[in-house]
Amino acid sequence: MPPAALFAAATLTPALLLAAGGTLGGAWLIAAALTLTVFSALIDQALRRLGARPTPTAAPGAWADTLSATLALSHFALLALGIAAVTGATGLASWERVLAFFAFGLFMGQVSNSNAHELIHRSTRPLRALGRWVYISLLFGHHASAHPKVHHRYVATPDDPNSARLNESYYRFALRAWLGSFRAGLAAEREKLARGGKPRWQNPYIEYIAGAAALLALSTLAFGPAGLAAHIGLAAYATAQLLMSDYVQHYGLSRARLPNGKYEPVSDAHSWNAPHVFSSLMMLHAPRHSDHHAHPSTPYPALTLPPPAPMLPGPLPSMATLALMPRLWKRVMNPRVARLHASAPNPSAAAAPSGQIARA
Repeated sequence: MPPAALFAAATLTPALLLAAGGTLGGAWLIAAALTLTVFSALIDQALRRLGARPTPTAAPGAWADTLSATLALSHFALLALGIAAVTGATGLASWERVLAFFAFGLFMGQVSNSNAHELIHRSTRPLRALGRWVYISLLFGHHASAHPKVHHRYVATPDDPNSARLNESYYRFALRAWLGSFRAGLAAEREKLARGGKPRWQNPYIEYIAGAAALLALSTLAFGPAGLAAHIGLAAYATAQLLMSDYVQHYGLSRARLPNGKYEPVSDAHSWNAPHVFSSLMMLHAPRHSDHHAHPSTPYPALTLPPPAPMLPGPLPSMATLALMPRLWKRVMNPRVARLHASAPNPSAAAAPSGQIARA
């Protein structure tokens, strides 16, 4: 099957199921939720046991941008439908409304977030704007500034709020990363404006905040206070998954400080990756994280899995679930960080900023 068909099937199938589930409920919503959770995990493990290799690198072509634009536009429609479904405006039963919250939130957290991340790295303004507005709709617009200007520059250092420290729980990390990325991105944008001698009103944070406020107002006008609550809830759930991806993909990894005071260059060793087939397709190769940090502008079909890069023991969504249980997470991941630490040419390159490795 051509790469275009594989990516389209993995990403658009849950979107179509949600489109049906938001109005019809029942089996459609159940199918959407299972596709994004149980089915994804089972097919990943089944394909791995059958010896299936990760999808090969493919030339992106125009289809990659077309799929990303389609997913972004679908996101806005699904967000509106999700808010309507959760508030009961589409006539769903109480249990269906609860299921709709989790199913729509999972799609936005795993697919919409991954796609928006891809779009903000594109070179064309319309595509970047689409990605930016996906984040704005999820009340996380500052990520469009903080991610390329802070995270990519300072990843795996104490200066990056989105790099998880060794022994830091996800819950502690999430609050630090949200607030820290907002402040760091704002500082980066102010510095950029000052360097270029541009007025403060050109700061994109105005767009992020005003855009989010306008969309929340629309949700309130359309569905009342319940619509406002549903929008905030879905955005918070999706954003929590984005922060979880950052947590899992950089946990315990750090760059060494060189004698000149600078940090060593970013390498394959500074991101965790996952070779699992289905979840990687569904998340537009986001689990191929080392190559993304090495080549941020590379379109998702062309990302590779460098052989020496650290590999997660399970698919990214499964590891995200494990991270919700800090003790089990440390038991699984800390020994792996320790082995990277021991095998690194410069041990401090794999050491975590928080210090000693906890015993499993």
